[in-house]
Amino acid sequence: MSQEYVSYKGYIFPAMSTSVMDLEFAENELQVRDNDIFNITYPKSGTTWMIEILSLIQTKGDPKWCKEVPNWDRGPWIEAPGVAEKVQQNQADQRILSSHLPKKVFCKSFAGSKAKVVYTARHPKDVVVSFYYFAKMSAFFKDPENFDQFLKDFLAGELPYGSWFDHIKGWMEMSGKENFLFNTYEDLKKDLRGSVKRISQFLGKDLDDAALDSVVNHVSFKIMKENKMANFTLVPDTYMDHDKSPFMRKGIVGDWKNHFTVAQSELFDEIYKERMKDFKMKLPWDEHLSE
Repeated sequence: MSQEYVSYKGYIFPAMSTSVMDLEFAENELQVRDNDIFNITYPKSGTTWMIEILSLIQTKGDPKWCKEVPNWDRGPWIEAPGVAEKVQQNQADQRILSSHLPKKVFCKSFAGSKAKVVYTARHPKDVVVSFYYFAKMSAFFKDPENFDQFLKDFLAGELPYGSWFDHIKGWMEMSGKENFLFNTYEDLKKDLRGSVKRISQFLGKDLDDAALDSVVNHVSFKIMKENKMANFTLVPDTYMDHDKSPFMRKGIVGDWKNHFTVAQSELFDEIYKERMKDFKMKLPWDEHLSE
């Protein structure tokens, strides 16, 4: 195993952004509150975007919090170093907590609670591309040898946080529960205002038109790309080298078409269909994987 990673219960995680102690805290010690809001994603599926959305819903569209406090403090990752003190001291009416953890190693105290989960998924081919560029610019991950090998590792579930297939299938076991909302990156791109309204209603925070408009405006790719509290430019270059690739790179749907060869796309489709054949829920991209 690369020294960049630590192992925990069959998964690997970036050693610079988590430790076995952090993971044990997240799984076994974090006390979930009934009014907690969890922002759950597989990496590179819209996590940062959703932190901004949830933050602005929380403030009813007032952007002050988003302009003054880094997103990792507004919606901290529960598996990150030092998060124990951060979340335990947070006495907000509703905590926003983010995580990439697979369901199998998620907080045990979540079971039976009324805490809400907003789970955001993204077309997995776009996830591969975004993850590849992030791994290249971030010291948290082993520098990819090339895109083809990175794709093979993704399909084999040999990347940090485990298999995309297992991640979505594990979390979608909650589908239909009143405290679980499934959302897609593509939904946000297609109808951002409608998505924000649906999320706010799920959280019991009906926003008026002015507040909705403000949320939509301040979570646009352009605004977020320019906001140092959202674009990770506050992070030292030793951790994220934005000269190699900006953290907020394109923010589009379908960029995989600029990177996959026909053979790679066909291999992906074959493995996807095999891995998801017993998955009962139809995902937006299922019938259009190569379109």
